[in-house]
Amino acid sequence: MKLCFPVVLDQGLDSEVYGHFGSAPRFLIVDAVTGQTRLVDNSDKVHEHGACNPAKAVAGLEVDGIVVGGIGRGALISLNRAGFRVFQAQGTSVRDTLAALNGDGLQEFAPGSVCGGHNHATDGGGCCH
Repeated sequence: MKLCFPVVLDQGLDSEVYGHFGSAPRFLIVDAVTGQTRLVDNSDKVHEHGACNPAKAVAGLEVDGIVVGGIGRGALISLNRAGFRVFQAQGTSVRDTLAALNGDGLQEFAPGSVCGGHNHATDGGGCCH
């Protein structure tokens, strides 16, 4: 399974998962079986809040899922429509999340559990970062 993680710096599996998908400078593509990683720039990182095009940002990356610390509703819906499953990161690092994946699994984001704006809070849901 290949997963896409938003990150700032490439520190391999010890990379910290960036707090919000749309504004992440880079993505770390990780093969969850082999642990091999590949870094790619976020081609849609410069945009106004709420105006990201996440499907464009990850187009052509050939991943099975996206793992994020936080994501807005519009971005989640856009990624889901493009065929991507979006999961909630566990812990702070890619390694922590892979350990959770191999344990109890990862929780998939639902539209009611996403960021609601600049203050990153929602009514009844949580942004997770």
